[in-house]
Amino acid sequence: MTEYFIRRLLQSILVLFLISLVAFGLIHAAPGGPTQMMMAPGVSPETAKIQAHNLGLDKPVPTQYVIWLTNMLKGDLGHTFKNNLPVGEVLWPTVGNTIKLMAFAWFISLLIAIPWGIYNSTKVYGISDQTANFVSYIGFAMPAFWFGIILQELFSLKLDWLPLSDMYDMDKQGNFGNLLYHLILPCSVLVLGFLASYSKYARSSMLEVLEQDYIRTARAKGVPERKVIFRHALRNALIPIITIIGLDLPILVGGATLTESVFNWPGMGRLFVEMARSREYSVLMAITLITAVVVVAGNFIADILYKIVDPRVKLGSKGGKSA
Repeated sequence: MTEYFIRRLLQSILVLFLISLVAFGLIHAAPGGPTQMMMAPGVSPETAKIQAHNLGLDKPVPTQYVIWLTNMLKGDLGHTFKNNLPVGEVLWPTVGNTIKLMAFAWFISLLIAIPWGIYNSTKVYGISDQTANFVSYIGFAMPAFWFGIILQELFSLKLDWLPLSDMYDMDKQGNFGNLLYHLILPCSVLVLGFLASYSKYARSSMLEVLEQDYIRTARAKGVPERKVIFRHALRNALIPIITIIGLDLPILVGGATLTESVFNWPGMGRLFVEMARSREYSVLMAITLITAVVVVAGNFIADILYKIVDPRVKLGSKGGKSA
């Protein structure tokens, strides 16, 4: 197990290094740049050159990368070009807001989708199963931004039941009840998308397990169906579901860009769009790196959950996971 942890740690460091290198290169190869952004009306070329020199933008790109990486390892994510604000001051509040939105939607989705999918696997082509298929088709086919606009039109503009956008009312900042009130519409959009995938995965995984010989043997011995489902089948059926859940963990931080934009939710997804428009490369690099760290961590957590659910998985083997 110790060997596995060390190997995965070294692999993760290498992956994060390569991601940062590629992202830094792509961002600086993109059309335009911070120096051109500084050439606003009324700004002389000499002033722009001085500003570029102060920010280190007149140095070769490899040198800029080394400086950025060194500062990042010290916890300094840099400053914005436009307002010279610390990147952390701009970024970290949005991370917390995104986690509030995504975690709430994710928890509700898992709470509904997995039991629903497992139940439908025992009642194939029943009313509940057909309903789940219909919901899945809608979730896969309907664009999130369009569904969000429809909900806003119906429940906010016409019925006036729910807030149109934002995270809090102006006079109720920090109020938990008001936060839940504003979460209803954006979470509904996200939950539909999660339900579409998680319920199908749960159903398919359980159906596959229920066709195994040991399940037939248990039934032939007269084991009650409830015990067959929850004691013999469920644990093995959860293994592929855990993979999907582990790989989806980055969504908690990365957020849903379209949903946050439609509902004006002050999260990291919306911040990424705003910073891309204004070409604030230091913020874009920080968001990219944070997302990469969470992706790597999500894969690692999925492996650990594999071990918890299925003790036959040996994480320390030379071939990786083995059973």
